[in-house]
Amino acid sequence: MSENPPSILPWDEHNRRLAAQVRPDDWQNPVPASRYNLVVIGGGTAGLVTAAGAAGLGAKVALVERHFLGGDCLNVGCVPSKALIRAGRAVAAVRAAGDFGVRVPAGTEVDFAAVMERLRRLRADLSPHDSARRFAELGVDVFLGGARFTGKDEVTVGDQVLRFSKAVIATGARASAPPIPGLKEVPFHTNETIFTLTELPRRLAVVGAGPIGCEMAQSFARFGTEVFLVEAEHGILPREEREAAEIVQAALSRDGVKLLCCGQDLKLSRDPAGVRLQVTSHGQGYDLVVDQLLVAVGRAPNTEGLGLEKVGVEFDRKGIRVDDRLRTTNPRIFACGDVCSRFQFTHAADFMARIVIQNALFHGRAKASALTIPWTTYTSPEIAHVGLYETEAASRGIALDTYTQPLAQVDRAILDGEDAGFVRVHVRRGSDEILGATIVAEHAGDMISEFTVAMKGGLGLRTLGAAIHPYPTQAEAIRRLGDLYNRTRLTPLVKRLFGWWLARQR
Repeated sequence: MSENPPSILPWDEHNRRLAAQVRPDDWQNPVPASRYNLVVIGGGTAGLVTAAGAAGLGAKVALVERHFLGGDCLNVGCVPSKALIRAGRAVAAVRAAGDFGVRVPAGTEVDFAAVMERLRRLRADLSPHDSARRFAELGVDVFLGGARFTGKDEVTVGDQVLRFSKAVIATGARASAPPIPGLKEVPFHTNETIFTLTELPRRLAVVGAGPIGCEMAQSFARFGTEVFLVEAEHGILPREEREAAEIVQAALSRDGVKLLCCGQDLKLSRDPAGVRLQVTSHGQGYDLVVDQLLVAVGRAPNTEGLGLEKVGVEFDRKGIRVDDRLRTTNPRIFACGDVCSRFQFTHAADFMARIVIQNALFHGRAKASALTIPWTTYTSPEIAHVGLYETEAASRGIALDTYTQPLAQVDRAILDGEDAGFVRVHVRRGSDEILGATIVAEHAGDMISEFTVAMKGGLGLRTLGAAIHPYPTQAEAIRRLGDLYNRTRLTPLVKRLFGWWLARQR
């Protein structure tokens, strides 16, 4: 097998246990079947869901993975990042305990080595679900090695040839280095290596104030690192609604993150003490030296070395070209997940894989455009969103009515000390049809699903307002949006008619 990727350092008992599941040294690739219903290239979420689902339906399936099964999510994405974020939240909770009348010893100490060991231990604990042996037990032929198309109906792995009726490309994407002057001359981390740290950096620079950059900046600041967050645009999280992003920006500032936004003329160079960073932010020049640098800007699809040209699969720097049924320009070959989608989320990859199973194996007509895909940035507070933003609706000529419920007016949020945020919903003007929603709250990611279900099931805001929610919960804010909508239906004419009717009943 090939060398372990750098994400699996340090080589301790936990990472050895992880590798034993998702890249076992003693793995022997099986003898290929004469022909497969489906050959799946890529063992991240999209590929694993496709392979397991197809095999469960009786298909003969081969799964090929070049590196570690589990892909980004298990190894360098969702799993390790959320373990780190949870540790940061624990630190913040201890420091805020006095606000609740709880006295704790002064000078909270963070054992960063223990934080990272917990991360590696939990990642290894979760790895059997994505393991080579589990998928073999599900009836999937698992091949570890690089894959390339070598004929119209064949994929080669090493010296083995896998013939297929249909194939699926699910090779994902990777962190890419932006063209920053000096970046190639300095050591830096991406999300693929930041979780290998075992010592807490004294000073950390994070380039890019998107979701990864903000999540990591806040977490390390909570651990005690002096964090500089550099962003070329104004503010943070440029994709999100400004009011929502500004609430998170204020939270990051309270945690000690120093934002250098509208950053211009960024230059990097080596320094005896680490990495030197020079940048201009809002007209002021900064010349900083940091111990570690995290670059959280840019993603590149994994299309190299697949032989796509040989089988007529079109692609560009944004990824593989697919239609709404996730077919590539070769109708025998499909693609799903980060390699072809702008929605680079684990849950999006999961549901795209389900579409591929239907369409590739059963001539289905399921469409990716029919998916209702929410997403969350896991800062404190979180931002969660589903559907249209107000600016998107305007660009499409869709008129909206917008209702906002501040958490400062929700009892449970006040009692929790988590009242900085809001729940906002956009409905089609003159109706209660939900077209989009944004939540800023500590657990916004858990709350957004109520809107997702409503949109998927065609339920309007009136229905959400009529659904009884337990009191007190922060999700009561969603029900209150229904009340706000219902009040708009009480027009002056309707109010006069009610008054006339009630007066007659006296």
